[in-house]
Amino acid sequence: MRIDIITALPKLLDSPFGDSILQRAIKRGLVEVVVHDLRKFGLGKHRQIDDYQFGGGAGMVMMIEPIAQCIESLQAERNYDEIIYMTPDGKRFDQKTANALSLKQNLILLCGHYKGIDQRVRDAYITMELSIGDFVLSGGELAAAVVSDAIIRLLPGVLNDESSALSDSFQDDLLAPPVYTRPANYKGMKVPDILLSGNFPKIEEWRHAQAEQRTLERRPDLLRED
Repeated sequence: MRIDIITALPKLLDSPFGDSILQRAIKRGLVEVVVHDLRKFGLGKHRQIDDYQFGGGAGMVMMIEPIAQCIESLQAERNYDEIIYMTPDGKRFDQKTANALSLKQNLILLCGHYKGIDQRVRDAYITMELSIGDFVLSGGELAAAVVSDAIIRLLPGVLNDESSALSDSFQDDLLAPPVYTRPANYKGMKVPDILLSGNFPKIEEWRHAQAEQRTLERRPDLLRED
């Protein structure tokens, strides 16, 4: 898989891809993540990428020309399955979307900034719009990192135990059950006996029951969805 991220602030993405699981996935060649500085496509001597809104109003708008040129330069090299714009008014990103995107080969993630991007970019180039929640960030970089992380960890070979991703919260519309590790008894706080029993079918039954109970208490909306 290849993920191209278009941003006005590329340094914001150094850390998310420079450590832990994502870094290992990149070094092992399981995914290629390329960050593109939009200012390289900016206009004029000052590499301008934003301008005032037509019709007035507070906040600057990212211009169509630099974004279009960047996207078209990438499309000239390969075909993209999705060109995704990170925006608060996009579709709510969830595990099912992450699963679907993990099966793709080439993705572009466009990070918004300022007051947003010229609507003509959305009309002409964007194939999917995603939001990570009902709140506004200073830019789309952190959202793009979140989406990339959720996708990359699903790729074969990224996690040491590939079954781990299958038991994550939301994979089966349930939250994950509680987990424990050593010691079995810490200052009187004991691990449930069932987890120490070695009876794995019963352990799985317990985990499923705990997952259902936790989901009912914390996210009953998940149980109501089709």
